[in-house]
Amino acid sequence: MMGAMNPIDLAAEAAPGKAPASYGIGRKVAAWAVHLYTALGLPLALFSFVALNHGFTQFCFLFLCAACFIDATDGALARLVRVKEVLPGFDGGRLDDIVDFLNFVFVPMMVLDSQGLLSEEWEYVVLVPLMASGYGFCQATAKTDDSFVGFPSYWNVVVLYLWLLRPPDPVSLSILLSLSVLIFVPIHFVYPSRTLFLRPVTIVLGSVWAATLVGLCCWPFETWSRNVALVSLLYPAYYFVISFIYHVRVRNQLAADAA
Repeated sequence: MMGAMNPIDLAAEAAPGKAPASYGIGRKVAAWAVHLYTALGLPLALFSFVALNHGFTQFCFLFLCAACFIDATDGALARLVRVKEVLPGFDGGRLDDIVDFLNFVFVPMMVLDSQGLLSEEWEYVVLVPLMASGYGFCQATAKTDDSFVGFPSYWNVVVLYLWLLRPPDPVSLSILLSLSVLIFVPIHFVYPSRTLFLRPVTIVLGSVWAATLVGLCCWPFETWSRNVALVSLLYPAYYFVISFIYHVRVRNQLAADAA
C-alpha cells in the first residue's frame, strides 16, 4: 500500500515537469514573522478581557483598537511575503478568523453584557449577534477577493459607539438586530484595503476616523466626547452608502457577464 503523499509531492504530480518553488530560510522566517504578527491578536484579546474584568473598559477598547490595526495591516504583509506559497502547510486564514472572532465578536459581546448597555430584561439579545457572526465566519463565501458578503461583524465598533453614546434600549436593540440580520443578506460590503472603488478616499477618511476613535477611547468621559462621537458617525454612514453603491455595481457586472 502506498504511503501518504505530502502536499509538495501532490503539487509536483499535478504539474509534471514543474518543480515546486523552494524558498530560503530568510523567506520562511519572514513568512513566520507575518503569522506571528497576526497571532498577536490573541494576547490582545486576552488583555482586553482582563482589562474589562478589572473595570478598565477604556483599556479594553484600546486593546481592541490595537487588534484592529493588526488586522488591517497583516493582509498586506502576507501578500508581500507570499506566505501561502512559502508556508503552504500553515493556514494563516484560519488563524486570522480565530483572532477576528475573538476581537470583533466575542470580547465586544462581553462588553455589551458586562457594561449594562442593555437593560437586564434584554441582556439575552447578546446571543443574537454572537450566533449570527458564528454563522457568518463559517460561510465559504463570506469574503471575495475585494469585498465582504454580508455585514462583516464589526461589533467592536458597534459596541464602542453604544458604550460612548448610551442610546436607549429600543435604539440599541434595533441596531444589534438589524446588523445581525444583515450578516445573512448577501450584500457586498466594501473591503477597505482591497475594494478598488473609492479606495483612496475610503482609506484616508477611515484613517482619520480610526484615529478619532482611539482618541475617544483615551478620553471617553470628556465634555466634548459625545459630540465628537456623534460627528464621527459620518464615516460609518459613508461606509454603508458606498457599500450599497458598490453592491449595485457588482450585481450589474454579474448580470452583464451572464448576458
